[in-house]
Amino acid sequence: MKVGALPLLPPRSLRSRLSWWLAVQSLAGLGAVCLVVYLVTAAGFGARQDDALRQKEGILRHLLASEEAHPGATAQGRHALDDFLAGHENFRLQVTTADGHRIYPSALDAAPFAAARELRFEVARASDAPLQVLLRIDVQPDQALLNRLAITLALAALAGTVVVSLGGFVLVHLGLAPVRQMAAQTRQLSATTLHQRLDGTGQPAELRPLVEQFNALLGRLEKAYAQMEGFNADVAHELCTPLATLLASNELALRKRGRDRSPQGGGEVAEVLSSNLEELHRLTGIVSDMLFLSQADRGAPARRVPVASLAAVAAQVADYHEAALQDAGLTLQVVGDAAGDFDVPLLHRALSNLIGNATRYAAAGSAVRVCITPLPGGGVQLVVENTGPDVHPQVLARLFDRFFRADAARSHGPTNHGLGLAITDAIARMHGGRTVATSAGGITRIGLELAQR
Repeated sequence: MKVGALPLLPPRSLRSRLSWWLAVQSLAGLGAVCLVVYLVTAAGFGARQDDALRQKEGILRHLLASEEAHPGATAQGRHALDDFLAGHENFRLQVTTADGHRIYPSALDAAPFAAARELRFEVARASDAPLQVLLRIDVQPDQALLNRLAITLALAALAGTVVVSLGGFVLVHLGLAPVRQMAAQTRQLSATTLHQRLDGTGQPAELRPLVEQFNALLGRLEKAYAQMEGFNADVAHELCTPLATLLASNELALRKRGRDRSPQGGGEVAEVLSSNLEELHRLTGIVSDMLFLSQADRGAPARRVPVASLAAVAAQVADYHEAALQDAGLTLQVVGDAAGDFDVPLLHRALSNLIGNATRYAAAGSAVRVCITPLPGGGVQLVVENTGPDVHPQVLARLFDRFFRADAARSHGPTNHGLGLAITDAIARMHGGRTVATSAGGITRIGLELAQR
């Protein structure tokens, strides 16, 4: 972490995130339901109050429309309105003339409502101006009931959220049990138990693809670890042999030199030193090839330049192998041609490895063919073909492994240390391609496919 930077918040576990999201969704869902219940109940109360006002309006119109029931004219009219309000303490009535003079009730002796709903209307009269009527209904009890309902619904929503959240936490904990089981299986893996695989039989369908991919990764790791162990053994073998030879020959030369001071003794020492120089060159070649493979494994790209003719490049490499081909009784043919952007020195090296390999195993008197074929996607295939015994499929699958030789006797040990085809595979990958190898019907074809830039 950079100095002065704020520390990042630790990531929450999947269980806590799912539980919190479930709690929030439960609160939102229950809150929405409770709000709808409250609004529907409040609307029902309002509609009931409006209906009560409309019913009283009809009665009042009938009472006030007659001359006898005029509240300002006769006591009989005021008595009729008193009878109308009798037993309806939740109503208040006020009747005024058109000019604002209040004629009923004569005095406002009743206490006003804390919360009321009112209705205003006019009553037309044939012999006088219309009367202005104000009718109020007390809604305080309904409002108190709505307030209690709101509190009850809010508490119910919170309680429901708590219950659902606790249940969700338990369910999430149980639902993640397969993940914990898989983690327990992975903790048992080590470098010595890479052959084991995760058991996905009891896993849910959502985790089975992950188990399959993890098992596939374990397979690749097991193979890579086995190759690394074999690689270390091969490196030790390849380096120990020339080093042992150098040590033994130098000790022998020194002993002879100490006993024999004649010119012949000096000649034998020179011969020993010359042989040691060959071994040193061989060691240098092994180290150089290993460094090249290391660079290729780290993703070093090919240095591409325009190449007008791959057939001309193959012909240059063939000239270098002309003497070896003649000694083996072989001829070389270049078939096909292509152009593109390639790393010419790397192609020289790959073709040289392929032609050298074909020269060692081709039947005497046959022809080695370098086949150059353009690929449909824009790439090029370079394959060296020779006639000889078929290569076993197990050997064919390991041809491009490091320090692998098809002949266990290592008959070509002084000139071939088992990295040629591995380097060819690295050159193919540096060009964005791959290697190919087939052997059937007495024809062995080994080469590489190069992708165009």
